Amino acid sequence: QVHAVESGGGLVQTGGSLRLSCAASGRTLRTLRTYAMGWFRQAPGKEREFVGALTWIGGRTDYSDSVKDRFTISRDSAKRTVYLQMNSLKPEDTAVYYCAHGADPRVLGFVDQAWRYDSWGQGTQVTVSS
Repeated sequence: QVHAVESGGGLVQTGGSLRLSCAASGRTLRTLRTYAMGWFRQAPGKEREFVGALTWIGGRTDYSDSVKDRFTISRDSAKRTVYLQMNSLKPEDTAVYYCAHGADPRVLGFVDQAWRYDSWGQGTQVTVSS
């Protein structure tokens, strides 16, 4: 089983920045391919929503309209780790952020669909104060 472990959440003021990390690990990672790694978030009382994703082959990144031009996803391929750099944070960005690992090629082209990911992290809290 693949494990995705997030880190880097915290409390920041409006306009500030945070960087989240997500490391994929696990014994089966040696045999499983990574097709995409995604970031999702869930605010209290709301549905989980897509934030962004990185397609492993080619490095394409996709973002939701709400974070485009403020958030950036990057990776360290050797470490099977992705990063979510969040700039110009707003109170509405407050949520628990989840990282997800996509080992199924059917995630390609549909990286914004949570059900296509096979492994999820425990989540990390991001709070933006006004």
